[in-house]
Amino acid sequence: SESRTDTSYGELMNRTLATTVIFSGFFLLGILLLMWGILLPRMAAELTMSSFVSGALFTLFSLGMMMGAIIGGKYASRFEFLPLFASLSLVNALFIVIAGLMPNWPGLLVIVFIVGVLSSCKITIGHTIIAQLYVEKRFAMMGTMDFMFSLGTLVASFYVSLIFLWQANWRLPLHFLAGLWVILALFTFLSVRNANAKLPVEKQQESAPKQTLAFATIVRQPVFLLLAVASFGYGAVEFGTVNWFVSYAQQGLGFDGDAARLLLAGFTGGMALSRLTFAYFLRWFSVHRLMVVLVTMLLAGAIIAKLGDTFVPIMLGNFLLGLGLGGLFPLILSAAMNIDSEKGPLLSGITILGNAMGVQLVSLGTGAWAGIASIEVAYWAVPMAAVLLWSATWFYSRIIKRG
Repeated sequence: SESRTDTSYGELMNRTLATTVIFSGFFLLGILLLMWGILLPRMAAELTMSSFVSGALFTLFSLGMMMGAIIGGKYASRFEFLPLFASLSLVNALFIVIAGLMPNWPGLLVIVFIVGVLSSCKITIGHTIIAQLYVEKRFAMMGTMDFMFSLGTLVASFYVSLIFLWQANWRLPLHFLAGLWVILALFTFLSVRNANAKLPVEKQQESAPKQTLAFATIVRQPVFLLLAVASFGYGAVEFGTVNWFVSYAQQGLGFDGDAARLLLAGFTGGMALSRLTFAYFLRWFSVHRLMVVLVTMLLAGAIIAKLGDTFVPIMLGNFLLGLGLGGLFPLILSAAMNIDSEKGPLLSGITILGNAMGVQLVSLGTGAWAGIASIEVAYWAVPMAAVLLWSATWFYSRIIKRG
């Protein structure tokens, strides 16, 4: 309700405080997401994890994200968002510490699943807070928030390398990251308490209505079903590229490791640039038209990158792919929030669910396809997912255009 937004975020929560907390949290979430892959070789060696177990770690983290999307989408609105975000951060820190203390891999897999659940709940809260705080600048701020997440994934490698200069122990980066989550949580609790103390007594005693949201109210609406399908395609395209491009470039096209990673950097660089700048182009494009422009750009990039066999066209294709993809997710989610911002946790939840399912399908499907044929053939999974994403986004944009 409007009273909830006004009371909770216009008075109880300082806008700068909330933005600082959520942006910092998304930065740390980006580090956390990528850190599992960076630490995996040392974890596997010490805990005697087979290739199957190593793959299960990522699968369980993703399944935890899906579970967290359901829980967060349904129940997050029963609480005040910033204190809930801080509480989840403390619990998350505890389980990250436990993960760093685990002496065997079965326990580690269980903890990784729980961390995935908690992380996903925090993402739904972050999306909702920023969407409600910045109605007039929703597209730009949602894009900046996702950029902070991308920045965290970029910094993760340097963060781990810096700690390994002191001691090459895979447990230390987890413990240090848990400490950062604790600092952020305590800062949030103290700042919220101070903000509440400055309010008049009658304002402190006001109680905003709390409610449990139902996914059934969302999935009955075609526009939100298309949002879920687009999120599925988004996850498949992004992680199909991130997980498989280097293998495709090396094993399928014969590039060396440095060249393959540089080509992948064209994709990640395009994504970061897009998330920072896409909202600027809303000065000249309507929301629905910019969706079509971005998704057409990424489809063209995916096809060019797959058909190219030399460095320049592949780099161009990957850059176009990233440039179209990076701004698309905050754009389509913000457009959905414009339709019904009070259902923010549910909308964020269904995008995370769709995204995680796309990640699972492309990760497992491309690997299975490569086993049957070759990675050069199996990498067509990325352009195929881009076609699905284009189709869902086009129909979604038509509904957005009709208002």
